[in-house]
Amino acid sequence: MIKTLGKHLKEFKAPSILTPVFMILEVFFEILIPYLMASIIDEGVQKGDLKHIVTVGLLMLVLALGGLITGLLGGKYGAKASTGFAKNLREAMYANIQNFSFANIDKFSTAGLITRLTTDVTNIQNAYQMLLRMCMRAPVSLIAAMIMAFTISPRLASIYLVAVLILAVILAIIIKAATGYFTQVFRRYDDLNASVQENVSAIRVVKAYVREDYEKNKFTKASEAVYKLFMKAEKVIILNGPVMNLTVYSCILLISWVGAHMIVDSGSVALTTGNLSSLLAYCMNILMNLMMLSMIFVMMSMSAPSAIRVAEILNEEPDIKNPANPVMEVKDGSIEFKDVAFAYKHFKTVENKHGQVTGTVEIENKKNVLNDINLSIKSGETIGILGGTGSSKSSLVNLISRLYDATEGDVIVGGVNVKDYDIETLRDQVSVVLQKNVLFSGSIYDNLRWGDKNATDEECQNACKLACAHDFIMAFPDGYDTKIEQGGTNVSGGQRQRLCIARALLKKPKILILDDSTSAVDTATDAKIRKAFAENIPDTTKIIIAQRINSIQFADRIVVMEEGRINAVGTHQELLATNEIYQDVYESQTGGSGDFDEQGGEQ
Repeated sequence: MIKTLGKHLKEFKAPSILTPVFMILEVFFEILIPYLMASIIDEGVQKGDLKHIVTVGLLMLVLALGGLITGLLGGKYGAKASTGFAKNLREAMYANIQNFSFANIDKFSTAGLITRLTTDVTNIQNAYQMLLRMCMRAPVSLIAAMIMAFTISPRLASIYLVAVLILAVILAIIIKAATGYFTQVFRRYDDLNASVQENVSAIRVVKAYVREDYEKNKFTKASEAVYKLFMKAEKVIILNGPVMNLTVYSCILLISWVGAHMIVDSGSVALTTGNLSSLLAYCMNILMNLMMLSMIFVMMSMSAPSAIRVAEILNEEPDIKNPANPVMEVKDGSIEFKDVAFAYKHFKTVENKHGQVTGTVEIENKKNVLNDINLSIKSGETIGILGGTGSSKSSLVNLISRLYDATEGDVIVGGVNVKDYDIETLRDQVSVVLQKNVLFSGSIYDNLRWGDKNATDEECQNACKLACAHDFIMAFPDGYDTKIEQGGTNVSGGQRQRLCIARALLKKPKILILDDSTSAVDTATDAKIRKAFAENIPDTTKIIIAQRINSIQFADRIVVMEEGRINAVGTHQELLATNEIYQDVYESQTGGSGDFDEQGGEQ
């Protein structure tokens, strides 16, 4: 874990080294001040030597300024190192997430990824800054103060030693108890973020079903769980203060009592008044540094689970990678499935005996969602895919562009196994309009150029004409410069689908996959889109997943799927004559209750 995170210090290694250097220098300056203070009392005040007082006082002032300057520099470089480290961690995590396959993304929840990128990284940032500044300063200062105390009076300094040992044991118990609670807290944060994300992204559904109270209660429960765990952790950590104060004041009383007796009994020979003042100063120094160390350990106990979670993302290897010598060109749009089977991966978190999450492991899944898939598609052919919910239509087409890899068998595109292609090359030539249409905040032009960032305005408009989107875009006051809200919430479902189709067409792909992506447009518009495809992109292989037979009946061939297998393949007329599933769907859709709209209006 430490090695994984440490690799991302990069350009912030120098500030990470300079910070503890300046903190040690600060300790050096500070630790001499009580020693000089004893000299002022014993040699200056008691003997009435004003010159000695002024000289030593000026030296103390120089040391104080030195401590101030080095402390400021330590703070500056510590902040630079910790914030830079956090920046690098976020960038590295985000970059790795972009390389994840769908299987990798399935392993982590969206809310969990957000928590890791925000709360967990912030915890690591705070812990790292404290580590650089306090973790070097506190031990060095404690040891130096202890050495100086033993130099003045070994007898009195032994009181510190006993106090340090007692505190160390108590702090170890407190930290061990608190760590388990903090581990659970960050898992609860995932639930909290999930509640917020689901509510905000589906706010229209929440309001449509008047479920605001239910969502409030769900959020309250998640928030309450975080609160309770934090309270349990804080109840343990809060013991740190009373224990520390009891130790500090007990030490002061003991040193004052024993020290006063030593001064009186020896006539200031065994111990002087100045020495006692220095010892009291070193007492506060030692015990305050112990307090700092306890805070460091508390922060470490909070950040350790966060570090594990962040390292888990950084160490996650994408399931789908480029081969050693990838093929950089897709010859044509032909597709072949050879004895293909596919199963989704399932995962569970693993915890140690203290309740700490140590990782995620895959659960063996023996059930395939696709079985015995054998299908050959010619380049330029139009293929319709029909099947009931759960028949794995989407799972089948996801294998073509390697959004997932087949569990068994081979998927061949352009005569080459998809696993032998450069991933970017393959996905550039396989354009997918997914079942869930997603638009991003920005203008219509910005969204269209996701398909081709160098597309001209004319190319964007031609693609929209093919997708039957040009007319409704021009009806907007700002036309193609109209701003789209996040998720495309300010356009209708049908408009959103057509914009996504236009975006896919701009890639000029050899294979175009429409995954039920005309479900929100009327049948007349659907027919226009299909006609435009046939006339303008005849060489592009088109795979259309649809629930409506009207959308696929003119396809060259139609694949009927049932329970993850190919039930039949044929033309509309062939299937209508021979396939029972196809006949049932056709009769149910043409029995007078279809959703046809002859006027071409939008649903």
